[in-house]
Amino acid sequence: MHNSRTPIDETDSRLLTALQQNAHLTTQELGEILNLSPSQAGRRRQRLEAEGFVLGYTARLSAERLGLAVQAFVQVQMATHDPDKVRTFARVVQLRPEVTSAWTLTGEADYLLRVYCEDLSALNVLIHQVLLPHPAVARVQSQIVMDQFKPDTHLPVSTT
Repeated sequence: MHNSRTPIDETDSRLLTALQQNAHLTTQELGEILNLSPSQAGRRRQRLEAEGFVLGYTARLSAERLGLAVQAFVQVQMATHDPDKVRTFARVVQLRPEVTSAWTLTGEADYLLRVYCEDLSALNVLIHQVLLPHPAVARVQSQIVMDQFKPDTHLPVSTT
């Protein structure tokens, strides 16, 4: 990961924090929060978007309401780091809709996958019919989430 920290001022910090709490804020509402005119607030938001501080806007959905009863973290240890096999593994991960995020790691596991499945059977299929048969994979270990007591939250935004 690269540290490409770009300094921002207090107003930018407050704007980014407000957008994380509610991405639907109008320029009028942002202006009121920031004590700026709507046009100034809108220009700041556009600049922060153009500079890559805001990567996009999404809706947070309820896994439970969508029938995704099982959330798990899956650690994958590779048998080989051959670039072609690693690329095909990464492609498999990217194409699986139940894998909602993936990270490369230091330590024993090479990858950590966050997955949402309808049930344990679907998780079993993902592990035993998709991940383990891949020629680059040596070992898969899963941890099933019992309860998420702190939901995914906003990034800390500061001016330093």
